[in-house]
Amino acid sequence: PAAAAAVTQDSLLNVCMDAKHHKTEPGPEGELYGQCVLWKDNACCTANTSVEAHQDQSYLYNFNWDHCGAMPEKCKRHFIQDTCLYECSPNLGPWIDQADTSWRKERIQDVPLCKEDCEQWWEDCQDAVTCKVNWHKGWNWTTGTNQCPKGAMCQKFKYVFPTAAALCEQVWSGSYRYTSYRRGSGRCIQMWFDPAQGNPNVAVAQYYA
Repeated sequence: PAAAAAVTQDSLLNVCMDAKHHKTEPGPEGELYGQCVLWKDNACCTANTSVEAHQDQSYLYNFNWDHCGAMPEKCKRHFIQDTCLYECSPNLGPWIDQADTSWRKERIQDVPLCKEDCEQWWEDCQDAVTCKVNWHKGWNWTTGTNQCPKGAMCQKFKYVFPTAAALCEQVWSGSYRYTSYRRGSGRCIQMWFDPAQGNPNVAVAQYYA
């Protein structure tokens, strides 16, 4: 049983989810772009994916951040970082779940985000504007890119997501969980870290696995 447990645990560590743009297994990527460079030593994303993660109308999902007017850069960088974490991180194994969608077989659910990462995201985005709480579904895709559904009103994030927890937990339908754990605690996933100090999320995945 111990051996079986170890195998299951290992299968949760250093793993890529079965989704639209992920590699089948993680490995070094010398040319990761921009904010995704944190994962270059061991990544589930390719260099191309990392470049696309920074585009406003990226071919990754044809998703338009500016659906209610231009999203401020200080806010957009959090969504880019969130995309980099999702596409590149090999440390999300404990939270990978089955997904029943045409474009991916697996998704992440309830990833415990560090308090600071979530609060800074909300802080920098509170005056950005959106028309939806859950960005995973319910858009009007008739033009090939997401537009607000009929009758949906564009409002500032701080009204759509009144708290940091609301933003982190609702925007991608439960992919993240707001925690009171701080960075460096070994109990929460960091969207941002200094790669020179190593990837702190390795230990977090081990703890939860």
